[in-house]
Amino acid sequence: MRAVAPEPNYTYDPSRLSSASGGRAVVIPPGPNNPVGSVWIDLSRDTYGIHGTPDPAEIGKTASSGCVRLTNWDAEQLASGVEQGVVVEFV
Repeated sequence: MRAVAPEPNYTYDPSRLSSASGGRAVVIPPGPNNPVGSVWIDLSRDTYGIHGTPDPAEIGKTASSGCVRLTNWDAEQLASGVEQGVVVEFV
């Protein structure tokens, strides 16, 4: 794990997607419409992370491109117990 970002910006950059056909990056500031919720836990692979969500009803239903989505309160609790360098393994 590289870092924890409370109240993060969310950046959607279509140029990072192989299927994208151009377009400009969009930055969504912290707040109730931010797709990564109240905290972002940055994993060692670019664009992969563990994060909260503004819509807990979508957990387990909405597809993701490599992220683990938790309720904001669970993501905040997890973020408070980890620090840079902790090893994250998915088994």
